[in-house]
Amino acid sequence: MNFRRYYIPGSAVFITQVVESRLPIFQDKKLNELLRETLRNVKEIHPFTMLGYVFLYEHFHVMIQPTGESNFSDIMHSLKPNFTKEYKKLVGLSSSQSMKFWQKRFWDHVIRDDRDFENHLHYMHYNPVKHGYVTDPRDWVDSSYIEWEKLGLYPPPFKWDEPKDVDWGE
Repeated sequence: MNFRRYYIPGSAVFITQVVESRLPIFQDKKLNELLRETLRNVKEIHPFTMLGYVFLYEHFHVMIQPTGESNFSDIMHSLKPNFTKEYKKLVGLSSSQSMKFWQKRFWDHVIRDDRDFENHLHYMHYNPVKHGYVTDPRDWVDSSYIEWEKLGLYPPPFKWDEPKDVDWGE
């Protein structure tokens, strides 16, 4: 299969990355924090603006905007092996032991316009409700929902309906 990604400098990109076999690894708060720390470290090497995120138990969604010479693939190709390396250390595996932590590919979508941006942000923030983890997105601490609520995107109380008509990469 010939897989093609589209890179548009300065564009925001919605990304979905799934853990191999959808194991709920990120239920462990230490591993959730390791993911955050790895993202911060990658950001120093491959600068980007984090526009939105949600970390679920077996996958995550981020909306980023690369700000340097790197593109979103560079960011993900740094994040995945660096997280896996640190994960192996944390659980006591040697660096030479083979392991497949992530599904091979990640799903990406270049944001087209303001409406597309909001649709993807809504989807991201609604995702913990969709998966049955919470009944209100503001109750899921591992997301950017509250930050966007403070910016006025979600005036309280916000009425949620599941976002539709978008291909989310799940």
